[in-house]
Amino acid sequence: MSISSRYWNIWCISSASEKPGYKNYLMPLAQEFARNPILNSQDEAVQSTLLSYFHVKSGPVATRIQVQAGLCLRCYVSASILKACHTIDHLFGSDKSFTYRDLLPFVLNDDGKTQVILDRDRKAQLVITGDEQPQQSTYQIFSVEVLRTFEPEQSGAKSSLSLDNWTFLRTKQNVDLKQFLAEFGFQHLSDWALLNRVRPHQLERLSKHDRHLVEVFHGVYRRDRRRLAGNKRCPDPTIAQLQEMMTDLQARDVAISAVGELLPALKQVAIQLRQYDIWSHRVPLEMQDPDTGRDTIRSDLPSSHTDESDLEQQELLMFFHQQLDLSLNAAIAQELRDRVAALKRSKKYTPFAPQFIPGLRLYYGQGLSLKEIAPVLGMSSWDQARRVLNPGDLLSKVRARTVQQVLDRLLEQAQQKGFAQTPPEPNYLRTLAEQVEATADQEIFQEAVEEMRAGKSRSLTSVYAQQLCLHLNTTMQRETNS
Repeated sequence: MSISSRYWNIWCISSASEKPGYKNYLMPLAQEFARNPILNSQDEAVQSTLLSYFHVKSGPVATRIQVQAGLCLRCYVSASILKACHTIDHLFGSDKSFTYRDLLPFVLNDDGKTQVILDRDRKAQLVITGDEQPQQSTYQIFSVEVLRTFEPEQSGAKSSLSLDNWTFLRTKQNVDLKQFLAEFGFQHLSDWALLNRVRPHQLERLSKHDRHLVEVFHGVYRRDRRRLAGNKRCPDPTIAQLQEMMTDLQARDVAISAVGELLPALKQVAIQLRQYDIWSHRVPLEMQDPDTGRDTIRSDLPSSHTDESDLEQQELLMFFHQQLDLSLNAAIAQELRDRVAALKRSKKYTPFAPQFIPGLRLYYGQGLSLKEIAPVLGMSSWDQARRVLNPGDLLSKVRARTVQQVLDRLLEQAQQKGFAQTPPEPNYLRTLAEQVEATADQEIFQEAVEEMRAGKSRSLTSVYAQQLCLHLNTTMQRETNS
């Protein structure tokens, strides 16, 4: 089996006159090394071999071999960096004034011409010039930095992140790139900053109850923020502010009877606003014309790519992120309905069916343990609360349903676009399923599992927990109003 050409073709920034803004170049030195019989193996084994040469600390490995192995990996990583820039561009959607081309200079700064190795401690990049001794580089090549910090093994176990995923993570965390994005307002905002800056079109998407919460928050918190204009950080609301908001809410006949209920209620609205921001930043193809109100194709999107396979990846990637959001919400809603229906059909647990939604709200909304929830819901023991609520099994079922729905829709899209055969080839289907499952875990479910394992110290701030809380609160409000 021959190895991928990714190991000897590097993606670099091209001249401004070329539309895509990047170009692929053949690296003969890397191609020569890639033909070595020791690399004629599976992709993971190829990476492991190349990394062992590039990360070498001692032994007879020649400097030339280290340079060539590193160059092969730099070529491979360049494709992942380029893909990450496209992804970040698409995630932020139309609500911005930049494109992926503006991101490339921060991270795609390797032309493959400089011979680079790492020092023995893997703490510095060393440049080789002619026959001179390697010198510490004053210019940091980002692809080399990605490779320098990548750990293929941790404590004898395989790393949870592949080299592709590690590259994506490091690209998103690049200091210069993050600073650039921050200039456009795309930095992490606290719940109070989100509530403080809410826009009219966001307010329209909220329920009447939640709009009242935002309006009284603005009346008190935003007023006080103006008095402290020099303080950039949005602090937590004070008790006095919350009490004043309570008074305003009572005048509006909003049923919140205690300050202890107001704070989590405001946080739930902030979660909705945060999810709206995430969704709006993921709308990749169209934007609304402020004059006509019609959706039009974005003018800042690249009209062509140098490689059809790259275009395929980008189209499917955009579609994937949209479907991941939609499928997660649909899966949560369906599983909640199924669980309540199953409890109603059960002779043993029928009395607890009305307690299912409130019980999960206590678990996810207030962070109570099953042992603490049991007496609140009138259950006899922790074990009974576990059998009725079973948050672990709910998470597992939502994950399985989400992955399957995304896979079905992604495969249908790929077949419509001619990217996949009908029926799909077994290898294509298996690879696609593995990628969908791995990405869904990385973006959503791995963090949710870790939260549950944390016990009492769990933070419950994962995407899954936030979306579940939204559904639970909506269900409770619907039942209260009915």
